[in-house]
Amino acid sequence: MKKMLLIVVLFTMSQIIHAQDAKMNAFIASLMSKMTVEEKIGQLNLLTPGWGIPTGSVVSTDVESKIKAGKVGGLFGVIGAEKVKQAQDIAVQQSRLKIPLLFGSDVIHGHKTTFPIPLGISCTWDTALIRQTAILAANEATADGLNWAFSPMVDIARDPRWGRVAEGSGEDPFLGSQIARAMVKGYQGNDLADKRTLLACVKHFALYGASEAGRDYNSVDMSRNRMYNEYLPPYKAAVDAGVATIMSSFNDVDGVPASGNKWLLTDLLRKDWKFNGMIVSDYTSVNEMSNHRLGDLQAVSALAIKAGLDMDMVGEGFLSTLKKSLQEKKISMADIDRACRKVLEAKYKVGLFADPYRYIDAERASKEILTPENRMMARKVATQSFVLLKNEKQTLPLKKTQRVALIGPLANDKSNMLGTWAVSGDPQMSIPVLQGVQSKTSSSTYIAYAKGSNITDDTALAKRANVFGLRVDIDKRSPDAMLEEALAIAKSSDVVVAVVGEASEMSGEAASRADITLPAAEQKLLKALYATGKPVVVVIMSGRPLVLTGSIEGAAAVLQVWHAGIEAGNAIADVLYGDVNPSGKLSMSMPYHVGQIPVYYSQKTTGRPQDLNNKFSSRYLDIPNEPLFPFGYGLSYASFEYTDLKLSANTIGREGAIKATIQLTNTSKVDGAEVVQLYIEDKVRSITPPSKELKGFQKVVLKAGESKMIEFTITNEMLKFWSAALQYDSESGEFAVHVGGNSRDLKAAGFVLK
Repeated sequence: MKKMLLIVVLFTMSQIIHAQDAKMNAFIASLMSKMTVEEKIGQLNLLTPGWGIPTGSVVSTDVESKIKAGKVGGLFGVIGAEKVKQAQDIAVQQSRLKIPLLFGSDVIHGHKTTFPIPLGISCTWDTALIRQTAILAANEATADGLNWAFSPMVDIARDPRWGRVAEGSGEDPFLGSQIARAMVKGYQGNDLADKRTLLACVKHFALYGASEAGRDYNSVDMSRNRMYNEYLPPYKAAVDAGVATIMSSFNDVDGVPASGNKWLLTDLLRKDWKFNGMIVSDYTSVNEMSNHRLGDLQAVSALAIKAGLDMDMVGEGFLSTLKKSLQEKKISMADIDRACRKVLEAKYKVGLFADPYRYIDAERASKEILTPENRMMARKVATQSFVLLKNEKQTLPLKKTQRVALIGPLANDKSNMLGTWAVSGDPQMSIPVLQGVQSKTSSSTYIAYAKGSNITDDTALAKRANVFGLRVDIDKRSPDAMLEEALAIAKSSDVVVAVVGEASEMSGEAASRADITLPAAEQKLLKALYATGKPVVVVIMSGRPLVLTGSIEGAAAVLQVWHAGIEAGNAIADVLYGDVNPSGKLSMSMPYHVGQIPVYYSQKTTGRPQDLNNKFSSRYLDIPNEPLFPFGYGLSYASFEYTDLKLSANTIGREGAIKATIQLTNTSKVDGAEVVQLYIEDKVRSITPPSKELKGFQKVVLKAGESKMIEFTITNEMLKFWSAALQYDSESGEFAVHVGGNSRDLKAAGFVLK
């Protein structure tokens, strides 16, 4: 009976969707029959008036007259109900066909309520919570007139020198896929016609996170096998989740830039994956194909549209060359019609043809943006994103009676709390750490503050980090004077809390760094604080995993807080004082040394695996192979013990499943949460397998002393991979199951796939 009911429901839904599609297709066909070639090409043009867009140096000109002439399909960088209405008025009142504009923005980690950077959010390992951040961001953004978010970024990244690791979810395709799915569902909801949802735009398609040398905009070259097994899964997960739009990447793929790569945009994305949405270029990436030496602007614009690109962001190559290419038969009318249809479909799906002003509601904006409830959500997410890396002698949590010396260039700072890509956020509305700490203690408690050092004393680096406003403030006092002040209050304290790290714009787009250690000024400060003999808690803000070797050995505790968003100071204080027990786990390994990079947990073993007693093995002479802190690592104020890993059977068939169970016990006197991680190792394979692969995780809350049996179901689907011939299937043989609290410290059991 239930099965029959399900069939009826699915059939009814299919009929409704088919009817909706038919209605949309008829509307768009009618509209396109009235459009000139110039108006169709105009829909493919995405412009920005500027206003502080943090992604490129090119700013569109004469935007208003282009809208009137029907030469603009959408705008980005226009935020706020009044500004959006002004632009939409021009489109729907002064253009010939009155086609409304799309309005997009880089809603990366929240809108005005800014959450931690995406790398930090990924360290929650909580997909339900992550989805809620996207829901809240969509609600705020749509209240501010937007209907398109250039998010999520799902690029797998294993080189922390690349600044854009801040925007993604780390190194692992399984975790990245789960987060991609959650973000798309959060932004788009169940119905894009709901004015509290918006178009998501998964980026950057594809492989951008593997840019050579960790240098932004650089070349990417990898085998198809690595693409399919390690880098493509999060994009595919987003497509399967129904993402409405996709952004092409700056890099080349198999020697052809992504924005003009027909195999990537048409053969893979549209034909193999059945993606039916709109594809937009990254900022001027069509024009930049000329720098890749693929021809002049007309040639690369023709290449892009024939490859399957639908919309040109800012470059205006489509606008200025496609008609000429059509006349010269270098492209066809079908190419232009296809792209125009995709843009119009996106507008139809978000209801702009029904009501061009549906996202313009000043009253909604005044009531639903940056509310106290939204800020509390940002605070909660931030506390869950922090990763406790070290905690000797239970230095943390602090006692509210302790005399605290709060020291560091980021300890009383608002300008760097939001992190990179906080386009709509106001840094001056953020909570600095000093304010958060003071709110936890009485006025009689000794809380002393000193800056101690600059983030960096390098004026050239400071200038580059200050491109969007003052982020690195080089004090008028001498470094020695600041250090002397800091040491004086440290000596009068019970514990020192040192807040150090990167300025927000030392990571992000166009912010690659070759040296990813803490800046020298901060290292000098830490060394002097350790020498006082006081216990030092190091709080690290950064947009990437830093190389901490040589900087934290003297620390009693180390808390990685990334850039934590608008409620950073309150959230950090919540964790420092134990009101929240940290539960974050690294989504990206932290290198021991920059020379190891890329270092990630699933690296393949070699024919000569590391053997410390054998010179002729795959190892360094001067440093370990392993990262300083591995993927999945993170401590808690509680302690957890894993025991009794069991499999329900030691063989599995192609259609069957087995259960893996393990007992997790909170062996401490405080409640806490642990992320239980399941990895599978393929013992024998036709192509070299990774050492192990994440295949499941559960975030489990246990009371003090509580035990719980954790269960995972292992199926044949989890054992599949892309073969040398790019066939997706599993292979019979031996497998190992690994379960534990990080990718290094694991219990193991084995089974055989028949």
